[in-house]
Amino acid sequence: MRIIIAEDNTLLREGLALLLESEGFEVVAAVDNADGFLDRLDEADAAVLDVRMPPTFTNEGLRAAAEARSRRPGFPVLVLSAYVEDRYAGELLAAGAEGLGYLLKERVGRVAAFVDALNRVAAGGTVMDPEVIAQLMSRRHMDDPVRSLTPREREVLGLMAEGLDNLTIAARLFVTETAVSKHIGNIFAKLGLAATDSGHRRVLAVLAYLRDENPPASISV
Repeated sequence: MRIIIAEDNTLLREGLALLLESEGFEVVAAVDNADGFLDRLDEADAAVLDVRMPPTFTNEGLRAAAEARSRRPGFPVLVLSAYVEDRYAGELLAAGAEGLGYLLKERVGRVAAFVDALNRVAAGGTVMDPEVIAQLMSRRHMDDPVRSLTPREREVLGLMAEGLDNLTIAARLFVTETAVSKHIGNIFAKLGLAATDSGHRRVLAVLAYLRDENPPASISV
């Protein structure tokens, strides 16, 4: 798989390139700005880029990701951020979340999980950092159905929003897959979401619910 890296920090940029190449990816370009990323876009199958890059160090990475996906619809992008910035995560997801990921930079050190996230994004999945999901859940109103979830259901919801399947969630929580399915059924019932188990679409439904202060009674997945 051919990857473009866009990251202004030289050490992280070069480190990412070495890491990905050691894991079998082909790094076709490692640039330090959004324009350089867009110039090399057609050479890659997916991208890893920072939210903040020159010249303003605000949301250049997000704008570049949006531009890339307008030129190549569905182009897989894994965005990295130094801090939990759920506003930026919301902007990233606004135009559709297939083939998108948003992770804190500290996750890069967990090589297996980082590589797995990149592979899932490249395959069209959605990967959200658990810290972002936790903040989205914590900001819901007191009368919101999210508040009715049990601690275990909230834990399962967070893992679902990371894009994990039932089997992986079961392994993470040391429970059976049947138990996970039961928790997910309860979650969808309490949130008023269709319970169809259809891969990343259920993740999109959960993320849509968490982003929306007034979600619809039912979201088709």
